[in-house]
Amino acid sequence: MDLFDYMRNNTLQKESPLAARLRPSKLEEIVGQQHIIGKDKLLYRAIKADKLSSIIFYGPPGTGKTTIAKVIANTTSAEFTQINATVAGKKDMELVVDQAKNNLGMYGKKTILFVDEIHRFNKGQQDYLLPFVEDGTLILIGATTENPYFEVNSALLSRSIVFELKSLAKADISKLIERAVYDSERGMGAYDAEIDEDAKEFLADISNGDARSALNAIELAVLTTEKSSNGKIRITLEVAEECIQKRVIRYDKSGDNHYDTISAFIKSMRGSDPDAAVYYLSRMLYAGESITFIARRIMICASEDVGNADPNALCVAVAASQAAERIGMPEARIILAQAVTYIATAPKSNAAITAIDKAYGIMEATKTASIPKHLQDAHYKGASKLGHGDGYQYAHNFPDNYVKQQYLPDGLEDMVFYQPTLNGYEKQITEHMKKIRKE
Repeated sequence: MDLFDYMRNNTLQKESPLAARLRPSKLEEIVGQQHIIGKDKLLYRAIKADKLSSIIFYGPPGTGKTTIAKVIANTTSAEFTQINATVAGKKDMELVVDQAKNNLGMYGKKTILFVDEIHRFNKGQQDYLLPFVEDGTLILIGATTENPYFEVNSALLSRSIVFELKSLAKADISKLIERAVYDSERGMGAYDAEIDEDAKEFLADISNGDARSALNAIELAVLTTEKSSNGKIRITLEVAEECIQKRVIRYDKSGDNHYDTISAFIKSMRGSDPDAAVYYLSRMLYAGESITFIARRIMICASEDVGNADPNALCVAVAASQAAERIGMPEARIILAQAVTYIATAPKSNAAITAIDKAYGIMEATKTASIPKHLQDAHYKGASKLGHGDGYQYAHNFPDNYVKQQYLPDGLEDMVFYQPTLNGYEKQITEHMKKIRKE
């Protein structure tokens, strides 16, 4: 390290955000994640013994992925190198690999490569690292907010241990807030600040397990609040509310939370729980999810899970979709909520989807059967000479507008695809079909 690097590092330590300055330098300072770094846990023992293999940290933002990587950097005897997948290219990786080869060949020293946001690497970039991880040139530590089983190559995954980090508990966030306010060396203690208990409780709760969000609010509060008459900066509940005006919602429209939330939303409507359904609706709307996307899922659910048990459900869903797109937010939330609660409380039947899936299965398993002659079109030129339409019985000429005749192709005439339930309107369908077929 030359003089300029030394000065730059000193400046960064003083001027970097509070969340960065408070990062622990040793395992004992880490708050939370005891399920993976408790004293009897594998990762704790591996870090202490400096015997790491390739690992991937997976979890929401602000839960300590980079923090644990930094602790490893401070405790390992191996060379530690860090790159960020959002900006690093193949040339950056080639430089790391070349240096790692030199370290191993000349000094017998291993190299740990920490790749932040590893899910941002494309398949080719991940494939490039694979042989060097496999032969031990590199020990890979990846950090990702996305499910690694979807976003990281299976070959890399098979050579790594995946550790899932959990959202920090409210008590953990409270501990970090106190450290941020009163620590004079790395926190805001030099500003002579204090925080009210209700303000601390509020920030610990509204940050939703994201330490970075809470610490950013503390830093903003201290730097923008004037000293009171006693010479101290007092962080009240009102100040805290101003500094973090909206609850943190971990919701990436292309990530795990997106799919988990929409899954819970659909399953709640299907499970006839309007309270849960409208909660997940509000969660998506709060996070800025597209009302068009939400409306599409409501329409699908109306047909897939309600079906003919209440045919009006699809009408309500389609009308809600059109009205919500025409009106827009914030009023669209009311329209969508009406559709969601209607579908959640409607009688349920998946007989329609069972019918079409069974029909698709028959189509895939058998050749395309010929349409019976009496059902074929007799109107085009020459059709009648071919016998098309011969023997067809017009249903409206019979009582109850029904006459028994073969509609399915030969060989499939006894197949039953649609089996209505006894729920809602489908009970009437069942009774009606029994009645006319019996007569």
